[in-house]
Amino acid sequence: MNQPAEIRRGSRSHGQARQGERTARAKAKPASVGARDPQRRSAQHARTSSPRRPVSPQRHAREVASLKKSSAEVDQSMRKRLLGIGMLIICLLGVLVLRVAQLKTWGRSAYLAESISQRTRVNTLRASRGVIFDRNGNEIALSVPTTTIWADPRAVVDPAATSHAVATIVGLDAAGEADLMAKLAVKDSKFTYVARELPKETARAVLDLGLPGIYSYVEPAREIESGVAEAVIGRTDPDGLGTSGLELQYNKTLTGVDGTQVRQVDNNGRSIPGTANNTVQPVPGDDIVSTLDKTIQYQMDAAVLARVKSLSAKGGTAIAIDSRTGDILAMTNVKRRDDGTVALAQGNFAAVEAYEPGSVAKVFSISAAINEGAVNPDTVLTVPGIVNIDNFPIRDAWPHGPLDMNVRTILAESSNIGTMMVAEKLDFNRLHDYLSAFGFGQHTGLQYPGESKGILKSVKKTYGTERSTVSYGYGFAASPLQLISAANVVANNGTYVAPRLVSATIDRNGKRHEAGESKTRPVLAPATAATMTDLMRDVVCYGTGERAKVKGMTIAGKTGTGYKLQANGTYNTDAGGRRYFASFVGFFPATAPRVTMLVSIDEPSSASIDRFGGTAAAPVFAQLVPTVMHELGIEPTGTDSACQGRVAPNVGH
Repeated sequence: MNQPAEIRRGSRSHGQARQGERTARAKAKPASVGARDPQRRSAQHARTSSPRRPVSPQRHAREVASLKKSSAEVDQSMRKRLLGIGMLIICLLGVLVLRVAQLKTWGRSAYLAESISQRTRVNTLRASRGVIFDRNGNEIALSVPTTTIWADPRAVVDPAATSHAVATIVGLDAAGEADLMAKLAVKDSKFTYVARELPKETARAVLDLGLPGIYSYVEPAREIESGVAEAVIGRTDPDGLGTSGLELQYNKTLTGVDGTQVRQVDNNGRSIPGTANNTVQPVPGDDIVSTLDKTIQYQMDAAVLARVKSLSAKGGTAIAIDSRTGDILAMTNVKRRDDGTVALAQGNFAAVEAYEPGSVAKVFSISAAINEGAVNPDTVLTVPGIVNIDNFPIRDAWPHGPLDMNVRTILAESSNIGTMMVAEKLDFNRLHDYLSAFGFGQHTGLQYPGESKGILKSVKKTYGTERSTVSYGYGFAASPLQLISAANVVANNGTYVAPRLVSATIDRNGKRHEAGESKTRPVLAPATAATMTDLMRDVVCYGTGERAKVKGMTIAGKTGTGYKLQANGTYNTDAGGRRYFASFVGFFPATAPRVTMLVSIDEPSSASIDRFGGTAAAPVFAQLVPTVMHELGIEPTGTDSACQGRVAPNVGH
């Protein structure tokens, strides 16, 4: 319905007045209110803008509902955000609690170990090896303290500079320095050796440099007194484990129990004050008492060295044993080096190398024939100057026509053909049995590391001329240790006794434990051994072993000059010459043997007259007898060589 104009004007004026009031209130509100609510600010702006038509109740209601809905949505969104943040915080706290629980419980050991590893140094305190004594209680091999330098690469600041500084002092070459630098550069490594078993002065020079990450500890190193019997004693590796000889054979006995030292250190490797250092002391190994005699060994070394030099020989060996017990009193090994110098060898060739023994073997074949009753010392044989077997000529060392020779003379003059004829009175199977009983083709019983058992073919594999040549030392091979053990059967009243190198052990409490006696076996009848002793005395008195005579001592022995088999499969060199292995084995006093001794010279100069067993080796035997007599307290048997009344037969040369 149309209203009067005044009323309409009045209404507009009233509306304008109300709008002015709202504008004034809006202006009076802080600006931050509008900033916090953009929708409300928009509504106010709309109300303060140009005049408009009044809002209908329905629209107003819709706007209010919309505002409430919008406010509810905002509140709901905020609640979701707060809830999400709360859940995230709870999850993080849960993970943190779980991690702490892990570090305190089941995961604790690994991290604790790593923590301890970073600050803990564990040093091994090496146990000293047991001492090796000679038969008289003199030290032969013992452990002496040395210093080992090691590094913790994690603490090394400059690997290149550190390796160069150390190499200059310890004497590393360029390759060694480069290798050390590569090891020091491995930062995940905790330990590496720099140099082992250094003298105290050298180690101190390295440590005085104060290089970060370079440390040291004391460990024992093996030392052989004056190099005596070094080849027999053997060697150890840097960790103190035996690698050869007695050191290897008795490694379990000689090796002690290592100790440990645990300490906490700072970044500079210094012990942390207040932390406990746990030390377990090492326990040394047991000692062993060898059968070697230091004085005899020293004199034997010197004698063989001098003989090898004087004869321009390739090498030489010598062994002395107690005739009754088999105890080895000395064992020498000499070799000529590639540069021509002669020195004691580091390998025990007397036990580990075998060769054809030559005429020394005549003792065994003639002993077998006498023991079987096939011959006696006075049995006479007509010995030709040459015998052909399968078109292979066999000759004696000197040319002769047919000679009547008894067995005594055959051995004294070392006749190859005569010995072969004596041995042929036995069935070959029986002769082979005797050679085996003497110990050929098998180990001696010493149980020495690397010991050779030589070569003795079975009867079925021994053909042609070898069935004849084995009687005088060809066709089988023996080590010097086997050879002296076999010859000692005669000295020991016909009984084989295995050689022995250790007589006792001494435990850490000082208690001595005697080793078992050597194993024995009968080979010859005592009467046969006595007969052979008599025949072997003739060898020394007027036969090939005259240079083994010793004034005031009865000697029984046998020479041997063996041709060495060459690479071409013959006994002749490519130049047509020959090379020799000259030996002499004997025992004394001949009437009651105490010591059996073997000397062998390897390849004496073929141009020298002293290339035979009687000229190259026998003089060394004679030189050593007085030393052995003095050391063992053996009384002289007279004032001469005890050869009076023994007349050499005339055999035509």
